[in-house]
Amino acid sequence: MVVAPDPDQWAGPNSCSYYFAMSSFIKYVTFDCADPGPLSAFWSEVTGYQQVTVRDDFAALAAPDGRGIRGILFWKVPEPKSAKSRMHVDLASRDPEHEIERLVGLGACQVARHEGNGTSWTIMLDPEGNEFCIG
Repeated sequence: MVVAPDPDQWAGPNSCSYYFAMSSFIKYVTFDCADPGPLSAFWSEVTGYQQVTVRDDFAALAAPDGRGIRGILFWKVPEPKSAKSRMHVDLASRDPEHEIERLVGLGACQVARHEGNGTSWTIMLDPEGNEFCIG
């Protein structure tokens, strides 16, 4: 039997109350890569996540707090990236233009800017060519 918490703690859109029984959550985002150490260092600088493990074949970053995604993992794979990823990371910033400059300074490449649906975003590549967006 599932007992719902106080509905006042679960306000949804338009102040409607609802309860979700969570079955899963995203614990890690994982990158296949050629060189886990440098790529994990790049993403550590981007996100503020701390490098907790760095080996030749694997690296791990841990979240600075207990909210959201707990870690980012990097596994060395023999094959190079060959096509556009069907999944990517979306970053948010209060000052996207400044953040884009910072990311380029860390080794990212700016690919394209887009606007639509009342928002704008920039597509970028990390040092190994993995797509990500910032808006």
